[in-house]
Parts: sequence; structure tokens; C-alpha cells
Amino acid sequence: MPKVFIIIINFNGWKDTQECLASLDKVNYDNFEIVLVDNASKERPQEADLKEFPNLKILYQFNKENLGFAGGNNQGIKIALSKGADYILLLNNDTVVASDFLSELVKEGEEDSKNGILGPLIYFYDRKDVIWSAGGRINKRFYRGELIGYQEEDKNQYQATEQVDYISGTCLLIKREVIEKIGLLSEDYFLYYEDTDWCQRAKLAGWRCLFVPSSKIYHKISSSTREFSYPYIYYHSRNGLIF
Repeated sequence: MPKVFIIIINFNGWKDTQECLASLDKVNYDNFEIVLVDNASKERPQEADLKEFPNLKILYQFNKENLGFAGGNNQGIKIALSKGADYILLLNNDTVVASDFLSELVKEGEEDSKNGILGPLIYFYDRKDVIWSAGGRINKRFYRGELIGYQEEDKNQYQATEQVDYISGTCLLIKREVIEKIGLLSEDYFLYYEDTDWCQRAKLAGWRCLFVPSSKIYHKISSSTREFSYPYIYYHSRNGLIF
């Protein structure tokens, strides 16, 4: 059974992180560990807080400054690689996962050596029959990422595993050998589009990005940077241009 390391970034969102960890405690995949990276939260979790989850193997890293999504995840990825990870999963702290979400992703990854990046069907946390993402596509007119299925009611329209342009970093499983070939997330972005960039680099190097609908999670949406706040608009606009 491949070894998976799950990277979770906490930034002033310990309540959400707790709920995410509680859902991971029920996951039916036996061979995983968690790297929890705190990006300089004002009220950071303490070692005692992690004892709420005695069944989870959690490595804790606290940063004295906010390294952003890319920088924080890269820190976790380096730790995971040094510990012998076969797969690395980026997972937003404001998500709740189905118990079989990880086993379904790994199973699809093991089907073919070229299945390099995989992602689940993501629903809105507070509207569990409404889709947030069924993978991502790149709008080639404007060269920006767009979520497939965004705000569609789930009527079983996304049932097939298929190749997509990119997988959202909200929940992204990547093979070790892909990272060894294409490198870490680009820290030029700081926040947003680093996942789109990563997937494009992987595809150019010969791997597939797959949407796996049998894997399901639920997303609270932009808990650390509120949707349509200044940072949300600024980084989406700037990083779309960089991409």
C-alpha cells in the first residue's frame, strides 16, 4: 500500500482544521501521515491540541511568517519526501472528506504510471448536493482557470474518471516521481494559480491530470481569504496574468 503524506496549511483557522482532522480520523486508508504547517497564525495550535486526534500521525511545523499557499505546502512537501512519501496530498484545512476519498484517489493513481495528479469531486460544504468542482479547465481565450461544474446541482452528470486541464489545490494528490521531475510549487504565485501551473508542468512532462468522481470531499470556500475580498481579487487577477 503506497505511503501518502497529507499536507494541511493552517492560517488563523484552527476550528476548521479541527473539523478537517476529525474527518481524516475516519478515513479507511491505513497508510498515511499528516504534515500540519501553521503559517504564522495569531493563535496557533499547540501540541496539546493535536492530542485530540491520537489515531492520527501528525508532524507539526510552525512558521514565524506567512509563506503563502505555495511556500507553506512546499515546506510540507519537502518534509514528506524526506520521510519516504509515495504520494503527497494537498488538502485545504476548510474541507471535510468522505471516508473513502483517499483510497479512491490512490486506486486510480495505481491504475497507470502516467496518472500523475488526481483530484476528487468537490461539493459545497453547506450545500452538499451542489458541486464546487469536477476538475478544472483552462479558458484558452483568456488563459485562466475555470472550475468545471461550479454551482451545478449534482444530477450524476459527472460519473466518469476523465482527464482535465488541472486539479484544484483544494485537494490534489500527486505522485512522488512527478515532483522529482517537475519540481515544487512555484512560489511566484504566493496564493492561487500555483495548482494550475503545477498541473500544466506535469502534463507537459507526460503525466495525466485526472478527475476521480468516486472520491468526494466538501469545501467551505475561501475561509482564510474571503471570496471577493481584496486579497482574493488581487491574487486572482495578478496570478492569472503571470500564468
